[in-house]
Amino acid sequence: MGGIEDDEPPSKRVKASSKELKGHSNGKFLEKPATHSFGPSMARPLALTSQGDDEVIGTKGVKKVEFVRIIAEALYSLGYSKTGASLEEESGIPFHSSTVTVFIQQILDGNWDGSLASLHKIGIVEESIIKSASFMILQQKFFELLDRGKLMEALKTLRNEISPLEINKNKVRELSSFLLSPTYRIIDGVSGQGMVKLKPRSQLLEDLQNLFPPTVMIPDRRLLQLVEQALDLQREACLFHNSSVGETSLFTDHHCGRDQIPSQTVQILQDHTDEVWYLQFSQNGKYLASSSSDNSAIIWEIDLDGKVTLKHRLIGHQKPVSCVSWSPNDDQILTCGLEEVVRRWDVSSGQCLQVYEKGLIGLISCNWSPDGKCVFSGLTDKSIIMWGLDGKEIESLKGQKTIRISDLQITSDGELIVTICKETMILLINRETRSEKCIEEEQMIVSFTLSKDNKYILVSLVNEELHLWSIQGHIRLVAKYKGHRRSRFIVRACFGGLEQAFIASGSEDSQVYIWHRGSGELIETLEGHSGAVNCISWNPANPHMLASASDDRSIRIWGLKQLHVKQKGKGKSVSGNGVHYCNGARI
Repeated sequence: MGGIEDDEPPSKRVKASSKELKGHSNGKFLEKPATHSFGPSMARPLALTSQGDDEVIGTKGVKKVEFVRIIAEALYSLGYSKTGASLEEESGIPFHSSTVTVFIQQILDGNWDGSLASLHKIGIVEESIIKSASFMILQQKFFELLDRGKLMEALKTLRNEISPLEINKNKVRELSSFLLSPTYRIIDGVSGQGMVKLKPRSQLLEDLQNLFPPTVMIPDRRLLQLVEQALDLQREACLFHNSSVGETSLFTDHHCGRDQIPSQTVQILQDHTDEVWYLQFSQNGKYLASSSSDNSAIIWEIDLDGKVTLKHRLIGHQKPVSCVSWSPNDDQILTCGLEEVVRRWDVSSGQCLQVYEKGLIGLISCNWSPDGKCVFSGLTDKSIIMWGLDGKEIESLKGQKTIRISDLQITSDGELIVTICKETMILLINRETRSEKCIEEEQMIVSFTLSKDNKYILVSLVNEELHLWSIQGHIRLVAKYKGHRRSRFIVRACFGGLEQAFIASGSEDSQVYIWHRGSGELIETLEGHSGAVNCISWNPANPHMLASASDDRSIRIWGLKQLHVKQKGKGKSVSGNGVHYCNGARI
């Protein structure tokens, strides 16, 4: 049961101290000899100084020992081995304890008996972790013995060392099959039938590191992880963070200005001849579709400069068009007449490709399956039908599955159908199992929308509140948003901005309301419309473009406030909707 120290090629074996073992690039353990030259301090592990073990720095209870150790880990992961070693020597705080250093070297040398003995001395209390680590080490030993054709020694390892651990019995049976099968092969590539991947010893160390408590072996790049977490928290707390452009500095706290939010009317579209009820940007952000009580829908095209122009007017409905829905690849669009029919259109030509109807029963909502091969619609008889593209009915969900509100959505994985089944209830239907979950409100539901990541539903209520619900796992209410006005009409809200960090809603007081999603704070109220604002859509490809539809027969396109900037090399000031950067910087 001894080690396999001398059989591995020299290029895969390293004799190193704890500093050299961690003097790696990209946080990986070294297997090849390091090119650095180390002083005598690298040859002997530093003793832990009990004097400083409980010393705290700063005002948040940060332990000095932990702080120094993660700095050392950062230095070694960046390749600054000499500097890391100097930090250990000067501080008297070793990156690893002497026992862990010995353990790491034993793993890299293939000294399996020694590593198993050290495993019980490195400070792991939980017996299950020790057993799992022992299994991983012995499995590596087993495969290396097989790789060298030492079948009897491999058999002894399996029978006398691995089996007595009494864990992972299925894996033990699998290991025994490699002894019984004459066709097995050990390879360094991808696992497949009759073959198994032999891990490098450095990979075994990384797996053990992930298994061990962080107090024993510090996770790779821990300092970088902490810095990134701090940056994420600052961005999430920033009320106006809405740009991925520019660099984030570690020298200052993150802060964005109000000018990151689209709050200025940059274009007014007045091609509808009656109230505009609904609008939606395409997934790629290149188009906008709107529908109106003038019985038409319009496809608008957005050029590279952000200017919106009419591409096609879709004529064919005999009643007001209540909603639209883009296909997954944006090459087709659905329009739904108010309790009438659903039409499917080609975006490029503007031609109607198919009409979906069911006798005298009116259709009230429409949406696509994620693969674009089916169309869903809610009907006035409270059922939901799935159609083939050719107009043939594929499936029908009977019973009270919907009401006369044109909100019907399918999660992007195709798993859930989301619909309003009662005045105060949203139904989530699993398409495969037909199981149902529901969101129950105390007030009447006006409309809802699903977040892009399928994790949240935003519900607009008759009492002038927006409720944000998490639908992952246990359904729960996450946040409420207040301030907008609604008394008679259907008013819609949306997610939007960078990583959907904002909530925007129409309002019957002719304004657009924008909240910071995380804090719930109302950050903008946009004036300009002269009638109720019925629907809002935020461009998914451009966080600085917002569209609003109103009873005043217009669509307003909102962008960033105009900047007066100097063109490089020209020395003159120009007015333009410039690119805004984080931390208040801009060009």
